Amino acid sequence: MSQAISPDTIDALIPEVAGLIVSALNLDVAAAEIEADAPLFGDGLGLDSIDVLEIALVISKQYGFQLKSDNEDNIRIFSSLRALTTHIASQRTK
Repeated sequence: MSQAISPDTIDALIPEVAGLIVSALNLDVAAAEIEADAPLFGDGLGLDSIDVLEIALVISKQYGFQLKSDNEDNIRIFSSLRALTTHIASQRTK
């Protein structure tokens, strides 16, 4: 179901995905404070592999598709909020 998604669609979805991340991980940061292009791991938001599993579960429930742990694109998909949101927008079924 991969398809071209407009930047406006992605920009509109970013706050929703940021909110899901904050909620799923009980982060002590406001969703609006997560920079769309900052890394989600390491120096950015500081997430780890367990956090990815939590995010993947929430995304599958919310958007109707699975993020597979063996996907070779996971590093790219989870590189930033914008990258994750772009992937969600192109794959979602809900």
